[in-house]
Amino acid sequence: MILRYKPLFACLAAALVLLTLPPARAFGGAKTKAAEQAGAALFQGKGCAHCHGPGGSGGKKGPDLAKLRKDKLWTPARITNQILNGGQKMPAFSDSLTDPEIAQVVAYLRAKRRPAPPPADASSTNQVEAGQPSVP
Repeated sequence: MILRYKPLFACLAAALVLLTLPPARAFGGAKTKAAEQAGAALFQGKGCAHCHGPGGSGGKKGPDLAKLRKDKLWTPARITNQILNGGQKMPAFSDSLTDPEIAQVVAYLRAKRRPAPPPADASSTNQVEAGQPSVP
C-alpha cells in the first residue's frame, strides 16, 4: 500500500523544495519576451551598458556579453551570482537589484534575440558618465 503513494510523496517533496527557493531562482528566472524587454531596460538603466557597451557588445571596462547565451560555463545561476556578488572589476548589484529584476537581466542576457534597450534618458546618462550607476 505504501509503495502506491511513493511517487506522490516524491512529487510533494520536490514541490516543497521549489517553493522554499527565492523567486528569481525557483524556476531559473523568467523566460518571457516581457522579462527580456524589462531586462533590456534594466541593463541600460542600472549602468550595465556603461561598462559592457550598448546591448552588451563590450566596452572599455566590461567584456562582450553577446555570446554569453551559448557559453555553457555561464549558466543562469552563475550569471545571477556574478550580478549579485560582482567579480574582478565588476561591482556587486545585490543592494540595487531585486531578485525579480536580476531574473529579468538574466533573461535579457540569455535571450536568443535580445531586444534593444530603450534610449537612456538624460539624467541616467549623466549619472553613469559621472561613474554613478542610476539607482531607483
